[in-house]
Amino acid sequence: MGQGFSGKKAAEIVGITYRQIDYWARTDLIRPSSCDAAGSGSRRVYSYRDLLELRVIKTLLDAGIKLESVREVFKYLRNHVESEITAAHIVISGQSVVLCQGDQLVDVLRNGQGVLNVLPLAGVKDQVDSQIVALSRPQATGKQSTTVAQSVAVAL
Repeated sequence: MGQGFSGKKAAEIVGITYRQIDYWARTDLIRPSSCDAAGSGSRRVYSYRDLLELRVIKTLLDAGIKLESVREVFKYLRNHVESEITAAHIVISGQSVVLCQGDQLVDVLRNGQGVLNVLPLAGVKDQVDSQIVALSRPQATGKQSTTVAQSVAVAL
């Protein structure tokens, strides 16, 4: 979208007050990328992407994350997320904000410390099935292998 949005319209779209958007711009939480205010009487113009980021900020605040922590989260996201910020997956637990990046969970408020690995379980069934079949082949006849495979299918 090439259209710009005034501060008042952006605040209305995102569901925040004009005072909030003005404060966030003055304190560099988020600056309008289309046109920033340049003195008295000038107006800020927000892009669609800015609206998405404003909405993410509001969502984090609504989830109970403190404004100072939201600032840290956005600083981290801007420096470490290559795609759009809205494409990121964030997990909020209490006052922790964790970013899911591929198969890792990164604690954003600790600047990436406390990295956890996500265990993908999609292939576990196939791995167990193949191991059962592989281990039953040398010890059993074809008839017993079929019974083991049927037992596995019934069990799952």
